[in-house]
Amino acid sequence: MFRPSKRLFTLEKKKKKKKKKKNKQSNSNRVLALQCSGPNKQSNSNRVLALQCSGPNKQSSKCPTKSNTIHYNGSLCQLDVCGQAPLNNKIVGGDNATAGSWPWQVSIQSVKFGAHFCGGSLINKDWVLSAAHCFQGLSASDVVMYFGRQSQSGLNSNEINRTARGIIIHQYYNDTQFNNDIALVQLSSSVTFSDYIRPVCLAAAGSKLAGGTESWVTGWGTLQPGGQTAKILQEVMIPIVNSTECKFVYGALITSKMICAGKGGKGSCQGDSGGPLVNRNASVWIQSGIVSFGPKQCDDPKYPSVFARVSEYQDWITSNIGSNPPGFVKFNNSGFRSSLNFLLFAISLTFSIIPFTFSLYLTS
Repeated sequence: MFRPSKRLFTLEKKKKKKKKKKNKQSNSNRVLALQCSGPNKQSNSNRVLALQCSGPNKQSSKCPTKSNTIHYNGSLCQLDVCGQAPLNNKIVGGDNATAGSWPWQVSIQSVKFGAHFCGGSLINKDWVLSAAHCFQGLSASDVVMYFGRQSQSGLNSNEINRTARGIIIHQYYNDTQFNNDIALVQLSSSVTFSDYIRPVCLAAAGSKLAGGTESWVTGWGTLQPGGQTAKILQEVMIPIVNSTECKFVYGALITSKMICAGKGGKGSCQGDSGGPLVNRNASVWIQSGIVSFGPKQCDDPKYPSVFARVSEYQDWITSNIGSNPPGFVKFNNSGFRSSLNFLLFAISLTFSIIPFTFSLYLTS
């Protein structure tokens, strides 16, 4: 992760009537039980959040009324827990992340070498979302994942780890253009959520982010091009760069399945690959991108970081996960356009070759 003289630039049916059940659910940290598979599976469009509003566990303060009914576009599964970071109080600017600030952040490491090489995000109790290029030539037995981790050295009292049961790389991943740079990793066993370990919500199909939208990227990538990886989880706020401006500097490399973000040398760097780009909608954090690639010099101010666009893969993610899919939320921010002054480089770029772009993962 690179900021000027700091770090964070990574180049990365018939509906059956549901029977009322008396579920024993506490009023604190309650996990919403939703029908996400089988004959009562809920569709993915304009659904109303189903809350327990009857029986002994009725929660009147959360029950929908004519004035407060909650509508979501996307999967309802886990929408009561995803994207919640109770220990996160973000302000613009940033450096070392505090413990629990990004509870979905995953450190993906090599079993053989015991070293961090890519990031990822927890999307439900059994699956991690990351970048396809992170797993080229690797098998599930080569991977171990750490959750609740803040530091890459010393004690992390809130940390747990899991090995991988399986890795699914997008069938149309293009390792030359980095198109469809997305992968899913199934955990060897489920994790238990806490304030330090929680899933992130995912941007649903049709989500839109205007240029200039504030976004956050996190990871343990190098603090400067070719330098050492960060010991403490890093965070930086960067603006979305609209597709027209991104294509102007990268050319045909940019597709509709990518999203760009970064400004003034702030962005991702080697070791941040596979990590999340997130946006905040009220109190909910939504992952809109996966760190994919960037310029060879991470701090080059002319080139933003490039991410796989999560909203383009809702169907792919849900079809591969099956039951208990992640929480998808439609993010639609018309926002404002910000040119980010990329056009100032028009003359020089017209007569120059774009520096060799590369994925932002570390090799042992």
